[in-house]
Amino acid sequence: MAKKRERPALPQVERLVSACEAEERLPRAALVQAARRVLDEFRRGWLAGSVRSLPNENELAAIVLARARSWIGEGEPRVLNATGVPLHTNLGRAPLAAAAAEAVARAARGYVALEFDLAKGERSQRGAAAEDRLRALTGCEAALVVNNNAAAVLLVLSALASGKRVIVSRGELIEIGGSYRLPEVFEKSGAELVEVGTTNRTHLRDYERVLAKKSDPRVALVLRVHPSNYRTVGFTARPSLEELATLCRRHRVPLVEDLGSGALVDLSRYGLTGEPTIQAVLKGGADLVCASGDKLLGGPQCGMLLGRAKLVAACRKDPLARAVRVDKLTFAALDATLALYFDPERAGTEIPTLRMLTLTPDELRARAEILAASLARIAGLAVEVRKDAGEAGGGTLPALELPTWVVAVRAQNLSSAELEERLRLGQPPLVARVKGGRVLLDPRTLLDEPLDEVAHALEAAVRSESRTESWGG
Repeated sequence: MAKKRERPALPQVERLVSACEAEERLPRAALVQAARRVLDEFRRGWLAGSVRSLPNENELAAIVLARARSWIGEGEPRVLNATGVPLHTNLGRAPLAAAAAEAVARAARGYVALEFDLAKGERSQRGAAAEDRLRALTGCEAALVVNNNAAAVLLVLSALASGKRVIVSRGELIEIGGSYRLPEVFEKSGAELVEVGTTNRTHLRDYERVLAKKSDPRVALVLRVHPSNYRTVGFTARPSLEELATLCRRHRVPLVEDLGSGALVDLSRYGLTGEPTIQAVLKGGADLVCASGDKLLGGPQCGMLLGRAKLVAACRKDPLARAVRVDKLTFAALDATLALYFDPERAGTEIPTLRMLTLTPDELRARAEILAASLARIAGLAVEVRKDAGEAGGGTLPALELPTWVVAVRAQNLSSAELEERLRLGQPPLVARVKGGRVLLDPRTLLDEPLDEVAHALEAAVRSESRTESWGG
């Protein structure tokens, strides 16, 4: 039986706080809480056996200072995204257009007519401006904005199908990042999931078989889920949107499309196939479309419901609608982003997501060569421009590779993993990919970043001394 470890000899909180105050002037409340947490973490780790050696007082003070600084700083640091993934979910997905960022800043600094009709001097509907723009851009009868696409789907099921049956193809029972699983969303909504077809093949007759039954409760709607984050290939079958819409009209059952990606422009003209626009899905016969604002639309995180006025009104009246509504900052960003789409050429130029996705290989190669030239002067760094392939990210355009040119770098005295870590822990952090023993820098997602800043990050990483890891940092 292992002998229980004795409590470690650690300094008192006040002694550690005093040592920190002598080193740097930070709010005392932050230092006290940081000292308590750090000491508690080391104490529990020591007793559990996960910590085998204890830092000295100076080392503890450094850890406490770092923890306190992280609390009183400016929040999450700006990150240089060199992965080549424009909609990198872990890095916040779509960066906003300059006009949208400015709109958010204006809204944050003061007041806006969020639910106030200035002409009539009375309360109005939240999000009226954004929803009016969505109607104009897509041709839908009505629109409703919520906090994300998952919330949009949950709201539809709650408002239109709670206690009733909803038909979904077995091949569309998706799971996406963050443990979002469609069957579990059904459980939360109160709707009854009716699976039809098989994993790889679902026919129109499978839907017809259920719709033709005079069961009680009757089918409330058919949900069609666009496979934006996966592809089933080989021996497959799936009814077209138009075929399914015709069948639903005949049985007087609404067809809801969980589109997800939220594209407002046809990206197939750039060779980016597989993501239909909201307009095309509505025109194809969907009665209601659920889509995201922070994916291919290139705006803030939000979800959008677009379609028949009667269905949208029912969703708006559901008690859940208030729980998933968005604030003035999201509406400010969405309003400004949508405004750009009235001039498609301007949208393609000013919305970062569209600009990054539609860069040509020649443009990417030219930018990679410029970046490589700026890195070649750094001693101890081997630099090479080479072809590669990336992805769109954010659960969009699955299985579609984005041809690109990257700058492959290798440090003389560092492994690729060590160099990647130093870049990631730098100021500002630079996140890159590692492949074939090289760190790859993709200029696609460095489009708006000064390349000399990227060069400084590489130079600092190569020259910096070996880092010592802080336990529990």
